[in-house]
Amino acid sequence: MTAPSVPGTAADRRLPKISGHHAALDGVRALAALLVLLFHVAASGGYLSGGGGAFTALLSRGEIGVPIFFVLSGLLLYRPWAAAALGLRTAPGTGGYLAKRALRLLPAYWLLVVVATLLYFRDRLGDVASWLKLLTLTYSYDRTPWWGDYLGPKGMGQIWSLTVEAAFYVALPLLAFVLGRWARRGTDVDRRARRLLSGTGALAAVSFLYVIAIHQSADRAFYGNWLPRYLAWFAAGMALAVVTVWAHAERGPDGPVRRLCRTVGASWGLCWTVAALCYGLAATRITGVSRLYEVNVWTSEIELLLYGAVALFLVAPVALAPAGQPMIAGLLGNRVMAFLGRISYGLFLWQFVVIYVWWKIAGHAPFSGVLVLDFPVCALLTVGAAAASHYLLEEPVRRLGSRSGPAPSPLPGRVAGGRFAASVPPPATGGIFTDPPPEPELEPGIFAGPEPGDEAAPGGIHWS
Repeated sequence: MTAPSVPGTAADRRLPKISGHHAALDGVRALAALLVLLFHVAASGGYLSGGGGAFTALLSRGEIGVPIFFVLSGLLLYRPWAAAALGLRTAPGTGGYLAKRALRLLPAYWLLVVVATLLYFRDRLGDVASWLKLLTLTYSYDRTPWWGDYLGPKGMGQIWSLTVEAAFYVALPLLAFVLGRWARRGTDVDRRARRLLSGTGALAAVSFLYVIAIHQSADRAFYGNWLPRYLAWFAAGMALAVVTVWAHAERGPDGPVRRLCRTVGASWGLCWTVAALCYGLAATRITGVSRLYEVNVWTSEIELLLYGAVALFLVAPVALAPAGQPMIAGLLGNRVMAFLGRISYGLFLWQFVVIYVWWKIAGHAPFSGVLVLDFPVCALLTVGAAAASHYLLEEPVRRLGSRSGPAPSPLPGRVAGGRFAASVPPPATGGIFTDPPPEPELEPGIFAGPEPGDEAAPGGIHWS
């Protein structure tokens, strides 16, 4: 029987990368962050109002960067649990996982809360309840926020998606446990992997059912900012995680899953063309005006489907291709995209503060301006703020969190020839998650950071 591929061998280099640093995914993060920034500059500058033509319609869907982030989160964060369900390693410890997620997510976000409060709502400095809700990312569960909508106070309008991301972080260990129990009823790797895929499909179905349910409520804007509404996008990434790990554990040197991965990776042009076509279709009124102005349940369901398709077809070739695939690495793993991916959490956090600062400097009122001037200036200023946040705050905290202990070891003798038999060589001579490669569970889709050992990689480490 055939054992899983050994890292570093010729066979392994033909498979998807499932541990360590993946430079091209940093480029995907950078692209998603820039899409969201462009959308917010366009929306806050008034470029999306008053009708407009095809260009305005395309701008109005820059929010599609959010499902890209969510797919990345599902892919990178669920992958260790998928490997554990297939018997390739031990499951991540919930306490350590949550602690590292908190260290990655909260310090820079807390700084944003302080800065936004001092700039825009000093009258709330003594409001303890508001501080607690903002600092714990639970304000989206307040039905009557004092700022008047469900997105967030001034300077933090984009943080609604971070509350969804945080909810996924907290829910993931439980979701992974349930999926793992379901998968372990299978007697071999293939059956377990298929069970995991059917389970992620069931999670995706929750979102479509939830959309129907909240459209029966008069307050769907409130319930629309909760995790179940977006679970399908996370589930798409989780399914990709299962496929990438399954390819390493599959029986035989050239099984159907491995061929699928190679085919999708080699078909990056076709996949990205499909993503672009889905984006164009999503920019029509078939998805309503936008996520915030859903017309009816059907436009909401189609938006959920098309936005997810854009994210899936964009990420899938990168996730399934062999590491270092030349075209993907050149387009998404180059130094510029790597740098922007490395600081992309800051790009996400600081963009509205930068936009408002630019308005004040330029002296023009909200919903007025010139996009060809506003976007380059806001992008440059946001990159500066994000770089400062990354190197002065996020990276030092990340280093602190990386001291939390050694990575879990693979389980020797768990998978061989698709059955759970003791014919796999021990970690010293094989296995997938061998030391010292860093564990990927610390890379969130939206907000990941470098892991121990990544600093030595060419170009540095990059986030989510």
